[in-house]
Amino acid sequence: MQDSQIIRTEYSEVMKKSYIDYAMSVIIARALPDVRDGLKPVQRRTLYDMHELGIRYDKPYRKCARIVGDTMGKYHPHGDSSIYEALVVMAQEFKKGMILVDGHGNFGSIEGDGAAAMRYTEARLARLTQDVYLADLDKDIINFLPNFDETEEEPEVLPVRIPNLLINGAEGIAVGMATSIPTHNLCEVIDAVKAYMKNDEISTKQLMKYIKGPDFPTGGIVVNKDDLLSIYESGTGKIKIRGKVDVEEMKGGKKRLVISEIPYTMIGAGIGKFLNDVYALAETKKTSDIVDISNMSSKEGIRIVIELKRGADVLNLTNMLYKKTRLEDTFGVNMLAVAGGRPETMGLKKIIEHHVDFQFELATRKYKTLLKKEQDKKEIQEGLMKACDVIDLIIEILRGSRSVKDAKACLTEGKTENIKFKSGISKKMAAMLRFTDRQAQAILDMRLYKLIGLEIEALMKEHEETLAHIAKYEDILNNYDSMANVIIADLDRVKKEYGRKRRTAVENAEEAVYEEKKIEEQEIVFLMDRFGYAKTIDTAAYERNKEAADSENKYILSCMNTGKLCVFTNTGKMHQVKVLDLPFGKFRDKGIPIDNVSNYDSTKEQIVYLCDAEQLRFAKLLFATKQGMLKKVGGTEFQVSKRTIAATKLSEEDEVTAVDVITDNLQVVLQSKDGYFLRFPASEVPEKKKGAVGVRGIRLKKKDELFKVHLFEEGMECKAAYGEKEIVLNRLKTAKRDGMGTKPRG
Repeated sequence: MQDSQIIRTEYSEVMKKSYIDYAMSVIIARALPDVRDGLKPVQRRTLYDMHELGIRYDKPYRKCARIVGDTMGKYHPHGDSSIYEALVVMAQEFKKGMILVDGHGNFGSIEGDGAAAMRYTEARLARLTQDVYLADLDKDIINFLPNFDETEEEPEVLPVRIPNLLINGAEGIAVGMATSIPTHNLCEVIDAVKAYMKNDEISTKQLMKYIKGPDFPTGGIVVNKDDLLSIYESGTGKIKIRGKVDVEEMKGGKKRLVISEIPYTMIGAGIGKFLNDVYALAETKKTSDIVDISNMSSKEGIRIVIELKRGADVLNLTNMLYKKTRLEDTFGVNMLAVAGGRPETMGLKKIIEHHVDFQFELATRKYKTLLKKEQDKKEIQEGLMKACDVIDLIIEILRGSRSVKDAKACLTEGKTENIKFKSGISKKMAAMLRFTDRQAQAILDMRLYKLIGLEIEALMKEHEETLAHIAKYEDILNNYDSMANVIIADLDRVKKEYGRKRRTAVENAEEAVYEEKKIEEQEIVFLMDRFGYAKTIDTAAYERNKEAADSENKYILSCMNTGKLCVFTNTGKMHQVKVLDLPFGKFRDKGIPIDNVSNYDSTKEQIVYLCDAEQLRFAKLLFATKQGMLKKVGGTEFQVSKRTIAATKLSEEDEVTAVDVITDNLQVVLQSKDGYFLRFPASEVPEKKKGAVGVRGIRLKKKDELFKVHLFEEGMECKAAYGEKEIVLNRLKTAKRDGMGTKPRG
């Protein structure tokens, strides 16, 4: 038995190596596309598997579940959901410049609806994919690698004839890096490739005479044309996209805005978010020009209609939509792809350069294979033609041979020992024969009808064609211009068959500027009932309905319409509410749940204090918790821009019982659930930061908790209820903070 060997190593080194291996695996084998075919491994494997299964564009559709299962079992052992998702995206016209898969069934929608389960949908290869991405696989033009369990072989890269990385773009998040490449127009990209092949010194600026900019499947308008040159040179930057907005006249002099194209970044949930944002602009009175908004989009395309009131400022409203919603959005470009086995950020010219190098490599391997095939044909043809000239001798050899081996030896090496000849002349002539192995085999396999005169003529004609092919292929392989012309001719064919018009406009547009409607500042009254429905009314309306308002509402306070309200909850959070976000109207209007305009969640939190944010500027707030902890905090700590902050720190299982404005001249009475009361001066409560827990205010017995906090001025009568008793708080004996308190009798 061999002694086991323990290898000692630094733990950090093992972690470092393992993490780097993992990161590179994700980068190279999962998330990033290859610059040569523009495909991620999952896309490449799915397309190759469909090719192997024979699911061609001219064959019937097959269930996606079959495709996904076969791909996972043979090539991509990473789960069916990632394979199906890749398959779906390759079939979605609104995501890809050119679809690679022809889908049949529900493959999702531009509005974010997901595709049906793979057992319901069907697919087959698109004609473009079969013709341009998978052609010539049988001509040894790419390398094949063993699959994950070495039972199959898969292509290292697909022989794609067009720069798919630019045409279909790419998105992927790896470890520590991400790729985001926009889609481009097939015709423009092909023209740029041809221009580069004719002059490899061409600049990015000159290439952009052909590639105007991104061409998104959703259309839209790229509005920062001048920034595109630096983006295409560096491979990184930001593209600004706007939706296309048209103005339509309606009856009665009214107008409506019709959005027929959207930014590429709005695909999916972004459309619903846009509709909500426009609704919010009208609801919060940011604009009063919008009468109605409706989404009339269908399979025919996007159509979002915004009806305007008569006399609306159309330009100002359009600019508001650009500024306040995702109708104008940014597409972050980072043209990162795997080149030579390494991730690399590349500019436009570099991507085209890699593509052209790849095309020459493919063409070289293809024409070497074709040349070899033609040379083999030439060898056989010449053997058959030579055999026709001495056919009588060959027949004599075959008749005089005892075996195929003897006949073949005579044909190739002139061995006549084991063959019977009719004459010595025939034997001498047979000894001079020197056919090659391949020619001899062809002669042995030849059928008698090949000796017919017409067949011999056809053989000679075929031989001439073979010689022409050999000359052509040798010229292509030995002459750069000839090979370039072949590649360009193929690109022209692809452009003619599959090209389409540009969908995205590229221009320099002015920055969207709109005049925000100035709000007249006024004092109003905030009302919120016990169900959490809030609204604001003007001061006069409150005074007219004061009695009803006071009895029906839990919180009432005066505030400015341009201000903010602070909502403190039992969980120790403070939520801010803009007063303008609340509906302003009549006293009998219902209002809206305060949850709708803040981060406050009425299902998980309870409001313990509500005030005007301006009130806190010069105030100090007392915080008291269920476990009897106290502190006071300067109000300026709550003058923040965030909608939600942690207002205090809480111990485990503790919660805020009370928050109130406190001054040092007040008296504090803490009332526990079990009826203990402790009175002490407010000056004994220490001032802390909002991130502190505080100090103990009252010593509570087991299972007891702080119930209420009373604040009153010295000499002022203040009463509190406990059970059926009424306790006069100002008659309680003054004690020290952190005492147990007393339980009043009788």
